[in-house]
Amino acid sequence: MRIATFNVNSVRSRLPTLAAWLPSAAPGIVCVQETKVQDADFPAAELRTLGYGSSFRGEKTYNGVAVLWRRAPDEVTYGFDDGGPFDETRLAIARFGELWVVNSYVPQGREISHPMFQYKLEWFRRLRRLFERRFDAARDLVLWCGDLNVAAEPQDVHAPQLYEDHVCFHVDARRVFAECRAWGFVDVFRRFHPEPGQYSFFDYRTPNAVQRGIGWRLDYVLATPRLAERASDARIDLTPRLGARPSDHAPVVAEFDLPGIDRR
Repeated sequence: MRIATFNVNSVRSRLPTLAAWLPSAAPGIVCVQETKVQDADFPAAELRTLGYGSSFRGEKTYNGVAVLWRRAPDEVTYGFDDGGPFDETRLAIARFGELWVVNSYVPQGREISHPMFQYKLEWFRRLRRLFERRFDAARDLVLWCGDLNVAAEPQDVHAPQLYEDHVCFHVDARRVFAECRAWGFVDVFRRFHPEPGQYSFFDYRTPNAVQRGIGWRLDYVLATPRLAERASDARIDLTPRLGARPSDHAPVVAEFDLPGIDRR
């Protein structure tokens, strides 16, 4: 089964990109972030013509998560259940048989001195507690993916020495991300691509950023050990980022041997 994560930066604006990319990439499941559309206006019908059903929560102009699928999930929930901010437009959890897919759009944080940065740090802590409540890292097949708005290591950003105070590379952001991963996740992409220079985000404001290798790795496919053992490939697909009117993110795609789920 091929599973992808893709921050589309407006799903309606990116419909031509999806129409070109989905048939060629052929993922069975796509976790989408930053849909930027309220539910009544989500382009479910248009995606259905491309062969994908969709489960989604969104809001006008900001945030929004969706799970696109060829075979419907058994259940989908949105947001946190811990009594704090619900954040249903940043978090979706879908179950496909024994496979759990956690699609997250982590707050960017704005500035180190801004309250949203502290909110970002707490968001990771809340997610770690959610994993502890709902899953068993040694037993369950859990895939955590999305735009996590952190470059985990120096090799995940093109010029780490310039970004020590950036909300997506600050030591506190990297620490809470590492603590959340330590619950029991393997970085599937890094299993297949340990080399530097692998980026999934390229700022619009930087001319020819992809060609010049000026980017960040902010988008992840993470899996619990039993699921990671079934991974056979992972890659960043730069084709959509190089196309017309692209998102500033490129999809990350991983392959898993999940025959029972793939044939549901």
